[in-house]
Amino acid sequence: MTHTYKITGMTCSGCQFKVQNLLSQVDGVKEVAVDVAAGEARIEMDKHLSIGSLKHALADYAKYQIEEKGVTMPAKSMISEEETKLWFATYRPLLLIVAYIFFVSLITSFTDGSINTGVWMNNFMAGFFIVFSFFKLLNLSDFAVSYAMYDIIAKKVKGYGFVYPFIELALGIAYLIHFDPMFTSIATIVVMGISSIGVIQSVLNKQKIKCACLGAVFNLPMSTVTIIEDLLMVLMAIMLLAVAH
Repeated sequence: MTHTYKITGMTCSGCQFKVQNLLSQVDGVKEVAVDVAAGEARIEMDKHLSIGSLKHALADYAKYQIEEKGVTMPAKSMISEEETKLWFATYRPLLLIVAYIFFVSLITSFTDGSINTGVWMNNFMAGFFIVFSFFKLLNLSDFAVSYAMYDIIAKKVKGYGFVYPFIELALGIAYLIHFDPMFTSIATIVVMGISSIGVIQSVLNKQKIKCACLGAVFNLPMSTVTIIEDLLMVLMAIMLLAVAH
């Protein structure tokens, strides 16, 4: 079932991430979608939860007040179709961006009537890191807040979230200019490998938090899609490292 709640006190995307994260930790909550503009939160849950349990989750932040607004119970026969539509609607920005990078890198690797796989992987990774760092830098402070919710380094090292987008940008430029392929591949394996640990832990623990892969521009939930994204970069870096070696 899905309950809709009225929430007051939210003023920015930082508030959105904070409220979403706090409510997601309540036992029985499956997914939380917070709309700052409307001052609402739609909470999908396994069982009915009392408003008291949700208020308790926000108790440490007095400015956030939550009240029950309504309940919706979708027909079981429609749930699967609705979930499929929701999945594509949610991840559409990510899928379009990855597809765009994929085809542009594919075109640029086409030489002598065939595709050069090594060149394609190199170009794809250059485009991936440059484009994804761009979205993170559009709202660096909000990205850092979101990233610190799950990344194992950002949780412990204050300010790492502000540095990470520049690390991605540096990796993208390194692939673009073919700077020391061996060093660049090793750096990618280390950076993306560490990043994937926090993602895997969050997904396995079923934490309902915002994925920071595209910064604060798109409200994408953490999921196996994020794991695939990170580990794909690690795999491609390993393959490029083998070629460079």
